[in-house]
Amino acid sequence: MFYYLFDYLEKHFELTGAGLFQYISFRAGAAMLVSLLITVTFGDRFINLLRRLQVGESIRDLGLKGQMEKKGTPTMGGVIILSGIVVPTLLFAKLDNIYVVLLLISTVWMGIIGFLDDYIKVFRKNKEGLAGRFKIVGQVGLGLIVGLTLYFNEGVKVREEVGQKTEISTSQEKSAVSVYKDVKSVKTTIPFVKRHELDYSQILPFVPQKYTWILYTLVVIFIVTAVSNGANLTDGIDGLAAGTSGIIGLVLAIFAYMSGNVIFSDYLGIMYIPNSGEIVIFCSAFVGACVGFLWYNSYPAQVFMGDTGSLALGGIIAVLALAIRKELMLPLICGIFLIENLSVILQVSFFKFTKKKYGEGRRIFLMSPLHHHYQKKGIHESKIVIRFLIVAVLLATMSLALLKVR
Repeated sequence: MFYYLFDYLEKHFELTGAGLFQYISFRAGAAMLVSLLITVTFGDRFINLLRRLQVGESIRDLGLKGQMEKKGTPTMGGVIILSGIVVPTLLFAKLDNIYVVLLLISTVWMGIIGFLDDYIKVFRKNKEGLAGRFKIVGQVGLGLIVGLTLYFNEGVKVREEVGQKTEISTSQEKSAVSVYKDVKSVKTTIPFVKRHELDYSQILPFVPQKYTWILYTLVVIFIVTAVSNGANLTDGIDGLAAGTSGIIGLVLAIFAYMSGNVIFSDYLGIMYIPNSGEIVIFCSAFVGACVGFLWYNSYPAQVFMGDTGSLALGGIIAVLALAIRKELMLPLICGIFLIENLSVILQVSFFKFTKKKYGEGRRIFLMSPLHHHYQKKGIHESKIVIRFLIVAVLLATMSLALLKVR
């Protein structure tokens, strides 16, 4: 909103300083600051409201030290995060940008699914919450919207070299100049190859190109579902999901800025994505919301984000990566989510296999997800969170470094 307001004031009244809103860096910084103010200021009042409404977390006794002390801690704090993302984005981003619109839809969509799950747990006193099949339907629905939009919308393009032309300088010297064009493409970024690019249409060469959208949409659905569930599993101890998501959001903001900048994308040899620079404003609000929520969610937590926050965070991260075509780097960028997911899959699979073969289920970990394994070993949860965040920072650094690895 402010972008259009100050653009009008600059053009018609030549208002001093109004031109600042033309710069993505300024609007991104402002979005992060406003997001922090909203989450920290609004957070305290919202937590008090949750206490008055007796919206407390019901804790199952898993035999973890200090676990039952958290019983009754307000949940559904994801509303704080969502507010810190949506409001600054509406204020500072270009609202006619397809990427911004898609990210706002994804935020609200996954937030509603998570909110329904928390509502059923808290107010209906059903510990299972929203049935798993309905969560999957919601995730698949978002995957369809995102996949079809990114594939078919005319505003989603990449800039590619389509040939060369000869130019003659004033000294009559001839030189070849590359010619670029914004085209529809299903290319994405992949490390360790010369141009960092993989074309989905070439994965299954025997499938007619007109059906590529089916493969691409299936990939999008899988990514949205996997990452949102990974974030949901990670939200098990104070500050872990919010801290990890903040680090991931910062990495994606850097990627978005470089992909949306002609000079940086050319220097790094990565694809230039027109209009993707606006994603940086959303990412900044996202990081600000995660950091602001940590003010209340760090140990000992005054509020839990619940599925309202965790499912939304995972879904947002997935859509962000897809929008800037970095989805194949998610296993590294979101390494913590991947490890948490795999620990549950391995634990359940191994237990079922050994029970069927030996008549007695055995376990790989003391408990899953992985952070509970370390809790079971007696490590304090604040130490577990710090160590996991250190790993997340290392993974983030490696992700950025891979842009120069051919």
